[in-house]
Amino acid sequence: MTDATPVRVRFCPSPTGNPHVGLVRTALFNWAFARHHGGKLIFRIEDTDAARDSEESYAQLLDAMRWLGFDWDEGPEVEGPHAPYRQSQRMDIYRDVAARLQKAGHAYRCYCTTEELEQRREAARAAGRPSGYDGKCRNLSEVEIAAYEGEGRSHIIRFRMPDEPITFTDLVRGDLTFAPENVTDYGIVRANGAPLYTLVNPVDDALMEITHVLRGEDLLSSTPRQIALYRALAEIGVGNGTEPEFGHLPYVMGEGNKKLSKRDPQSSLNLYRERGFLPAGLLNYLSLLGWSLSEDRDIFSIEEMVAAFDIADVNANPARFDLKKCEAINAHHLREMAPADFAAACEPWLKAPYAPWPPENFDPAAFEAIAPHAQTRLTVLSDITANVDFLFLDHPVEDEASWNKAMKEGSDALLRTARAKLEAAEWNADALKEAVLAAGEEHGLKLGKAQAPVRVAVTGRTVGLPLFESLEVLGRERTLARVDAALAKLAG
Repeated sequence: MTDATPVRVRFCPSPTGNPHVGLVRTALFNWAFARHHGGKLIFRIEDTDAARDSEESYAQLLDAMRWLGFDWDEGPEVEGPHAPYRQSQRMDIYRDVAARLQKAGHAYRCYCTTEELEQRREAARAAGRPSGYDGKCRNLSEVEIAAYEGEGRSHIIRFRMPDEPITFTDLVRGDLTFAPENVTDYGIVRANGAPLYTLVNPVDDALMEITHVLRGEDLLSSTPRQIALYRALAEIGVGNGTEPEFGHLPYVMGEGNKKLSKRDPQSSLNLYRERGFLPAGLLNYLSLLGWSLSEDRDIFSIEEMVAAFDIADVNANPARFDLKKCEAINAHHLREMAPADFAAACEPWLKAPYAPWPPENFDPAAFEAIAPHAQTRLTVLSDITANVDFLFLDHPVEDEASWNKAMKEGSDALLRTARAKLEAAEWNADALKEAVLAAGEEHGLKLGKAQAPVRVAVTGRTVGLPLFESLEVLGRERTLARVDAALAKLAG
């Protein structure tokens, strides 16, 4: 990479299903690499599989990129000199390139049926040989072609791999060599004329002048095939002759030491959005799946990542997805927010369908008063609903486990004493704490034991926001009414 060759990377997902965290990690590394080097990110949609692609998934991809804060220099909604950026709109280009590859001898028709291919693969495996394509149709004569056509056989187009090793330097894994017997001729056009990923991806890279390809390790085995195709494309004048450098990102491992799959619930980006992860928190954690800012620092901003990001620092070893650590990092980013920004970010979880209270019960002033106490305790934004519901429900939630845990023998006497002292106290957190502390002392209880029945009476739960600040915001009348209701329940 030189100053004379501006960095151009691409993020090219397929619009199939919901975006997943592995896809986001790939987008993040490409985006950070482009921004670090002052280069360009090309956002490209690989939607040539009509049976699996959908407009809904396409819309979700664009929405996810916006939510994450990724901008792109060329692609949907931005356009650019290499438009269109949806492969389904570039079919004429692929047909033309496939024809030119055949004419130049880099590709050929293959008439082998699926059954014939499988029989020959099984025979190769039984004999201990590599079971890739055996080149049967590589050098068909005109007579043989005419005979197959006469039989009514369909054909695919195969790319002709060179009979020599393919060597390249992976930006993450170093020098790699693939022997020709392990990388055999492969299909680039289906029998129905539809181009395959193996063709369209390198063709678009060549035409869009991509300089670096950063992608998952699962695509490593296809790299020698693509390198050979890049070289063939250069020979026939497709693109500017640029052969990208490759960096293959480590696997992300999930439960049971298995590769995290898009089918795993914890891989769904929508799950993290619905729970109220911040883009900053989620991206901070995902960046640690194969990379780190420094050995002793896990928390940093996206701007700090961009400033420091070097693909050479990516670790080739598999990275384990740890949800607890992801949550902890997100909680840190929540605490770092400006109070007004935190309050605004909570808004979706204070309304239907998340909020269990009637809309008219919501009191913005009460929420503004309690929000700073919630900000230091939440893990994700959706936690706000259960933490503040006591303020906006007519009655606290009924949590039987919390009730049974807090309301022990003698709790009624304690609550009567606490009620009297609360009623007489000034209505601020410090005075309310002194009132409950004094009530506990009269019954031989420390503050922790004394406040438990009060908390459950008022909020319905044994855990939550700081009790006395909560009582201050709830107000004298509603607090005493809830203590009275708890005493009535205890009296049975």
